[in-house]
Amino acid sequence: MTFTRLLDAVADQLPAPGGDRIAVSFDGLERLTYPELRDKSLRYATALRELGLGKGDRLGLMLFNDSEYLPLCFAAMRLGVVAVRLNFRLAPAELKFILSDSGSKAAIVHSSLLDRIEPMRAETGVETFIVRPDSADPIPEWALPFDVLLGREPLADAPEVTDADPMSLLYTSGTTGLPKGAVWTHANTVSTAVAQALRWRFSPETVALVPGPLYHAGGFEAVTAPAFLVHGTVVCLRSGNFTVDRLLEVLETEEVTDCLLFSFMLHDLLRVDGIEDRLPKSVTHFIIGGDTMMPWVVEEVRRKLPWVRLTQVYGLTEGGAIATTLDDGDFDAQPKSVGRPVPLTEVRVAGLGLEPAPPGEVGEILVRGPSVCGGYWNRPDANRDTFVDGWCRTGDLGFVNPDGFLVLAGRAKDMIRSGGENVYPAEIERVLTQHPAVLDAAVVAVPDPKYLEAGCAVLVLAEGTKLDDAELRAYCRENLASYKVPRYFVAQPELPRNASGKILKFKLREKYGKLGTPTDSGVTRPGEDGTR
Repeated sequence: MTFTRLLDAVADQLPAPGGDRIAVSFDGLERLTYPELRDKSLRYATALRELGLGKGDRLGLMLFNDSEYLPLCFAAMRLGVVAVRLNFRLAPAELKFILSDSGSKAAIVHSSLLDRIEPMRAETGVETFIVRPDSADPIPEWALPFDVLLGREPLADAPEVTDADPMSLLYTSGTTGLPKGAVWTHANTVSTAVAQALRWRFSPETVALVPGPLYHAGGFEAVTAPAFLVHGTVVCLRSGNFTVDRLLEVLETEEVTDCLLFSFMLHDLLRVDGIEDRLPKSVTHFIIGGDTMMPWVVEEVRRKLPWVRLTQVYGLTEGGAIATTLDDGDFDAQPKSVGRPVPLTEVRVAGLGLEPAPPGEVGEILVRGPSVCGGYWNRPDANRDTFVDGWCRTGDLGFVNPDGFLVLAGRAKDMIRSGGENVYPAEIERVLTQHPAVLDAAVVAVPDPKYLEAGCAVLVLAEGTKLDDAELRAYCRENLASYKVPRYFVAQPELPRNASGKILKFKLREKYGKLGTPTDSGVTRPGEDGTR
């Protein structure tokens, strides 16, 4: 089944009075029922066809979350046009690369983002730019106004689209190099919707909130799609509108039941005075993406919001968005884990030859299942490296503990090779974040003249707390082997993250990479005596 057939089936199965069921709400200000969403997408499909877009073409969508985003996505799907959902935070050079790499024939852009497009539009190969206005600013002469998409009749003769056809191109965040376009087919998306609806326990009464951008797999594939599958409602916050007060307001007005949050959003929510009384009782489920939850976060949720169940997720764009979840009942017994595989998904840890690793041994995490994407766009070499015998190589390191739960050890490229020992940052980060002075932590490798590499712990400290190297080093020595203790401890107000909440460790390596070298400014202090 294609995703558009799924959407149409939902609309057909909701005759009056069920037909007035809200499919999607934008900020609680604009709402579309399932029939309205279908009708709007059919009208946009007619307009896109008239602009020359057909099956197999790519359409760039550089849009904020608003009431047109999903109808435009579904319109493209109906034509067999591949939606290239662009991260609107990218710089012009990054956007140029993606538009060129994808071979996008047309692109729809919010007017306030035109300054990102103007410097490189002629070099992208895009034939037609359409501007979605969010102000009264004039449309540049090289673009078409959004009005060219309006006032059309519903599409009457859609081309044949199969579940094996590409539906979306989702470009990876590029934290380790140039981004690659993960090809999501209709089958991938429907499989993900089924798996997550089962795992989240979604039902027609579900009202799921997506506070982040819809270009992200965590927002669309992992939450929006499963909510639609069961005739539920999706609530999207408008882009750039995230504040805790606005979040609480929308949670209440829309009677949200399930809420996707990145870890930093949950941190902000827990710091709200009187959150016990301000969080609506309709909210019974937090789905947390990005990084694993720190112990203090779980404790605070348990203490302040005992009626809310927690789900920690782990996954990647290529691997079906979400591969494993740690469910509410397992947090106390498995605080270091990211859980077990979601339905329809296999996960294993492999050695250097990709053979299964023994339980407890660190290796690369592999994912297999119908939700795993169909490969990278125009990247045969990367496909050979990443997709092997049906398995997706994640590039993440981990191990399976004696209870069968997956535990992360970090990115393969993040591993620290110190004095002949493999040091896994995730293990150190878990220890550091259990210290009462530490709110957040990231450990990266920096050069070391004696041991090749050493660890540098970059910390976000609790308010009113000062960095105490000696105390933190002693604490680490009590909980870690001596060779795992970071050589350097530095503090900064926050850690750099991408749109999906993942820490951008390459930025930390760039910032602190000269520690321990002759050019070291000496601002931070090395180990007390250099002993291990």
